[in-house]
Amino acid sequence: YRPLGRTGVRVSALCFGTMSFGGDADEETSAQLYAACRDAGINFFDSANVYGRGRAETILGGLMAHERDELVITSKVGFRMHEGLNGDGLARRHIVAEVEDSLRRLRTDRLDIYFAHRFDPDTPIEETLAAFDTLVRQGKILYPAVSNWPAWQVAKALGICAARGWARFAVMQPMYNLVKRQAEVELLPLAESEGLGVIPYSPLGGGLLSGKYSQEQHSESGRLVQNAMYAKRYGDPRNWETAERFTAFAQERKLHPASLAVAWVMSHPAVTAPI
Repeated sequence: YRPLGRTGVRVSALCFGTMSFGGDADEETSAQLYAACRDAGINFFDSANVYGRGRAETILGGLMAHERDELVITSKVGFRMHEGLNGDGLARRHIVAEVEDSLRRLRTDRLDIYFAHRFDPDTPIEETLAAFDTLVRQGKILYPAVSNWPAWQVAKALGICAARGWARFAVMQPMYNLVKRQAEVELLPLAESEGLGVIPYSPLGGGLLSGKYSQEQHSESGRLVQNAMYAKRYGDPRNWETAERFTAFAQERKLHPASLAVAWVMSHPAVTAPI
């Protein structure tokens, strides 16, 4: 277990992401995944309102209801949840409405960590940060957090919060794995400097580093084949070459590639817990 930034909260060195709940994983499979995590000592679960359009939160809420106080739970806001002009974004109006829906689906009175899931170019940062601060004062969220923002935007937000006495971002969630290392340039040094917890997503590169893909033989199933976003993100032939070399490196040492890929992300001194 590790300290989560400067929050004083202790979390397992692995965080479990629930994006598959209600999608690739039906309710029965989700329950098996959750139980396996709890048996392994994981107390940290990451979710988002947009995962399955609320379905993931609903399933997680049911699974954790009997032990809510033993867990550290995250959710997110920012991507589109409803049709119409105000169905997405980081305006106070949208944030306030979405946090209530997330709390209801998760069957809880507070979120430990609440992420701005993306940057909203149409909403001033001050508007978003003020809304998050209000939710902290109301006890509906405990720690504001940020995902998918570049370092300069995070640094600007931290400065605004310091100047105005608002609750600051306490946790960062960047993409980080062996073939996507941009976070090392500015995001991870910023997190270390400012004491932010870091829970990177995609430590396996969408499955690329799991050992089941190679340049010659591509799997017929999996995100990299069936999901256009992942196919575009990791489609560069150099990524496949890296994955093949990495798999061989792991196998020579009698290690599972997936385990080694996650351990590699976990080894960075700025990282709290890979998802």
